[in-house]
Amino acid sequence: QVQLVESGGGLVQAGGSLRLSCAMSGGTLSDYGLGWIRQAPGQDHEVIAAESWSGASTYYTDSVKGRFAISRDNAKNTVYLQMNTLKAEDTAVSYCAADKRRTLLAARGHNEYYYWGQGALVTVSS
Repeated sequence: QVQLVESGGGLVQAGGSLRLSCAMSGGTLSDYGLGWIRQAPGQDHEVIAAESWSGASTYYTDSVKGRFAISRDNAKNTVYLQMNTLKAEDTAVSYCAADKRRTLLAARGHNEYYYWGQGALVTVSS
């Protein structure tokens, strides 16, 4: 059974940086497309960064382009989300998720992800 465990969330001032990590167990990271999905208070889930299983395709939602970066270390079975220049509106619970389909494009819809982590709270103070 695939499990995903996030770490690295916390409280940061606006303009600061955080790096989220997500370790996969029970599966091989390179077999999956990966995504970071967040849910801000009172809002729906939103895919903010994603990478296809091959790594050839990446996706960022407009609000995080140029500030966030998704990366993976297949040897460590871990995916990361580097978040820079954080804003108050980035406050959310962030989930890593795995897409078990081998698609050409990174998955942009949260319903496309099969396995989810437990979530990490990111709070940005203004």
